[in-house]
Amino acid sequence: MSFKIQSILNICMVTISWLSLYFIGRKDIKRFFPATIIIGIIEILHAKVGKDRKWWVFYNKPNTYFVDELPFNTGPFIFISMWTLKIAFGNFKKFLLINALIHAFFAFPYTFAAKKLKYYTLVRFNNVQFFIYFFMKAPLLYLLQYLIERSTKSLRKH
Repeated sequence: MSFKIQSILNICMVTISWLSLYFIGRKDIKRFFPATIIIGIIEILHAKVGKDRKWWVFYNKPNTYFVDELPFNTGPFIFISMWTLKIAFGNFKKFLLINALIHAFFAFPYTFAAKKLKYYTLVRFNNVQFFIYFFMKAPLLYLLQYLIERSTKSLRKH
């Protein structure tokens, strides 16, 4: 995949993700934004570790966070987090199932396609480890949202 096509794909990925904000609704954005941002920051830190340890590599140069991982973190990762909270918060099993399905799609068919298209490939991670890398953040996201909601309810009482 050429750098130009990768750039177009990155722009589309981020743009489509941000356009989905319109369908989430202002109330839910305000409700789920804090937990989503916290988990997004955690993902950015994990991506830095993953890049440094070569768990994956992107084919095109320059191999920088801003060109490679940032579009995933500011696009699909943030908005998938927000959407799964919107759809399933309050039902932990449903929340985990939705996250498992989404992350399995990303870790398996999407990653296989990315390798064939020479977008990125896994190096020191296999697909199962890549799935776990993403999925392990789902319970943390749910816990963060739970704690935020509990603290805001206790603040309203006082």
